[in-house]
Amino acid sequence: MGGQLSASGSFQSLPCTTNADWMSALCPLLWDVPLHHLSIPGSHDTMTYCLNKNSPISQTQSRLLQLLDKVLPCVTHPLVLKWSTTQVLNVTEQLDAGVRYLDLRIAHMLIGSEKNLHFVHMVYTTVLVEDTLTEISEWLESHPREVVILACRNFEGMTEDLHEYLVACIKNIFGDMLCPRGEVPTLRQLWARGQQVIVSYEEASVVSRHAELWPGIPYWWGDQVKAEELIRYLERMKSCGRPGGLFVAGINLTENLAYVLAHPAGSLRKMTLPRLPCLRAWVREQRPGPGARCTNVIAGDFVGADSFVGDVVGLNAKLLRG
Repeated sequence: MGGQLSASGSFQSLPCTTNADWMSALCPLLWDVPLHHLSIPGSHDTMTYCLNKNSPISQTQSRLLQLLDKVLPCVTHPLVLKWSTTQVLNVTEQLDAGVRYLDLRIAHMLIGSEKNLHFVHMVYTTVLVEDTLTEISEWLESHPREVVILACRNFEGMTEDLHEYLVACIKNIFGDMLCPRGEVPTLRQLWARGQQVIVSYEEASVVSRHAELWPGIPYWWGDQVKAEELIRYLERMKSCGRPGGLFVAGINLTENLAYVLAHPAGSLRKMTLPRLPCLRAWVREQRPGPGARCTNVIAGDFVGADSFVGDVVGLNAKLLRG
């Protein structure tokens, strides 16, 4: 699955060259390169393609926004949804497209049942976390030489018991596919062990209790409306030197209140799509590897809208040129 931008800047889903097995198709010389020195495509706020139109506003949002949603839901809710949706491809389509880093913001709704965990980005998803993890596991079984990084984050409304429940689900669903934390492995090492999943978990106390969990992966988030400003931020971060392990450079743009008010008919999609060519040009200039200015995971919004995934995967060829 993939897509292209129309002349009007809208997203059109189109069949395209698949990257479903790009890791196994890499040059054998790259099989011994640690994952944190490869170029890996990711999706920002992976699960927002299925935000629930009827869900309440997240408890982490301002009281004013929650009040407006109760008083004027017919106005507030559609507006929130327009600026919360960052992806249009579902998780299987993203994996088929070649995405290997999934940004999973997990939450427990106050009005939800005791163990039903959802994903969240201002509002909650229709799908449950356990069902999505099962879907990912089934995809991996059909692609035994592909490896995914699952970044579990946010944890809104999560108690210690819910954390333990979630970790138990992860262990039960992925089993021997899980790569325990340690030195960042190579593809050859993972294939030899039959491991396909690295789970990063942004709750240090939980990580300390479970060898199957990796610490949270740093994410460079520029919090910018303009592509040029975001690129300047990313270049500043590169000048400070890359982190030692896995890390993410986010090419996702972020609206602010002034922009939303100035564009009443706008949406995150309308804001992002016309700026993708500028961001794509920056991506193509990057280089993976151990160098201080090298990139690793590059994550974006609307990952099926252009050649983003192929561009990120293609950067690995630079490792062969020395």
